[in-house]
Amino acid sequence: MLKTLTVWNFALLEHVQVEFGKGLNILTGETGAGKSILIDALGAVLGHRISADSIRTGCDWLRVEAIFSLEQKGDLFNFLAEQAIDMDDDSLIITRQLTRNGRSSILVNGCHVTLTVLRKIGAHLVDIHGQNENLALLKESSQYDLLDSSSEDIAKALEAYRSIYEEWTARKKELSGKEKDSREYAQRLDMLEWQNKEIEEAKLKENEDVELEAEIRRLSHAEKIAAYVEDSHRLLDNNSRDGMGVLAALSQIKKNLQDMARFDNALENSAKIVEEAYVSLQEAAYEIRDYGENMEFSPQKLDKLQSRMDVIYKLRKKYGATIADILEHQKNIQGELAEIENYDETIARLQEEIQQKEECLGNCARTLTKAREKGAKELSGAIEEQLHALGMPKARLHIALSPLEQFAPNGADHLLMSFSANPGEAEKPLAKVASGGELSRIALAIKTVSAAQDNSVPSMVFDEIDTGIGGRTAQMVAERIALVANYRQVLCITHLPQIASMADVHLYIAKSSQGGKTATKVQALTEAEEISEVARMASGVDATAASLDNAREMVLHARMTKEALRKSGKK
Repeated sequence: MLKTLTVWNFALLEHVQVEFGKGLNILTGETGAGKSILIDALGAVLGHRISADSIRTGCDWLRVEAIFSLEQKGDLFNFLAEQAIDMDDDSLIITRQLTRNGRSSILVNGCHVTLTVLRKIGAHLVDIHGQNENLALLKESSQYDLLDSSSEDIAKALEAYRSIYEEWTARKKELSGKEKDSREYAQRLDMLEWQNKEIEEAKLKENEDVELEAEIRRLSHAEKIAAYVEDSHRLLDNNSRDGMGVLAALSQIKKNLQDMARFDNALENSAKIVEEAYVSLQEAAYEIRDYGENMEFSPQKLDKLQSRMDVIYKLRKKYGATIADILEHQKNIQGELAEIENYDETIARLQEEIQQKEECLGNCARTLTKAREKGAKELSGAIEEQLHALGMPKARLHIALSPLEQFAPNGADHLLMSFSANPGEAEKPLAKVASGGELSRIALAIKTVSAAQDNSVPSMVFDEIDTGIGGRTAQMVAERIALVANYRQVLCITHLPQIASMADVHLYIAKSSQGGKTATKVQALTEAEEISEVARMASGVDATAASLDNAREMVLHARMTKEALRKSGKK
């Protein structure tokens, strides 16, 4: 929902800040006051093209800033996340600035974006009806969404179709990859077989490299190890340079403490510690002696181990950092070899699966087409009925389906929405025959039919919607806009009091001249001011007591109508 629009130096708008509300936001004012300029400024932050000609006379730059509140997470949130745009508080602030020399900048929540990105964001925020090139209704994707959301039967059929379509395309993609790989299989087969043979001949064992490296390290330093062992054993069990080894010294200490205990047992604990130390060191001495006696140095064995290690180093360099990595690589090779050997079977299996999925997809497509044809007939009739009530009694709108040559993500149907405003005229695609005012009324008719189920953008702008209508038709248009405003935020420029009286927020746009300069101001009307404005719009002259009474009655009736619409919408 659009919360605030702030404009600087945009044509007649010198500095304007407009607060919008939920429901129906009406914009009124004299012709030429600048109502459409405000909508153009909104279009600027949605990605519409603007030029330096839009900059106010005497100024070097223009800026437009809009604040949106995003109440529902969905595709827009995902797109913003892809663009690394922060959305912590569900508010979106878009700022666009243009200088007279043509330099421009676009910020979305403080992040610089391109005009292309801005347009994609804007397409999720506001739909401006009245400008053909920006009207979502003219896009085929929007027309598909309109039809598919109109019926539960269509929605179920589409869901079933898409599920099979995803499986079908996945199998086709897999088959295409296999067929592409087959062209490289002959060369790759030789390489894989050679690699498998090389690893197999090595007869590797888990952690063999770790054990070999430890053994090589021991044998490479055998002389030093022997010297350390000999010296350690001598210090423990033999006489040292000082004449006594550690064990002999401990034995003497143990004897001294035992003899002392006959006179004083104060060092009984120390005697136990010495005895335990003696036993432990004696065991260490035995182990060191045995290690030294069994130790042997063999240059031949070292050469053999190093040769084996060279083989492992070579394989590690090619296939992985450890033996476990090499063996895992071999496992993958063997799996790919098996797959290549079973290539013909795999291709045949995939082709059979694709054929089965395609038959199932065809059935789903026909079910979807049948549901769409029924829904299109009902939806076309409902929209035509609304168009007749909106002052287009001879209008015809037809949603036609024709078969596609191949399956598409959304079915096997080509959709065409055609329109004819007058009898005797052939129906043609909307974009070719409908004027801005007609498109606005078509959009209003569509929204009236689908307002509660429609998942389109949260805000809509109606411009030119009251062109050429009045009386009862104006009242019907007003009621339908109010109905749509129950489900969407609506901004509507109007010259009709019947529509203006439905306002939830009434904004008056006025132009004034001072000091040789002209500026447009936007004012939110109070209840009394709103009644005065409706009276002016209805009578075309300064408000009189009678016109004010009539305006009050019109506003009161509008409130009652809106309340009835809200209640009916909740049922």
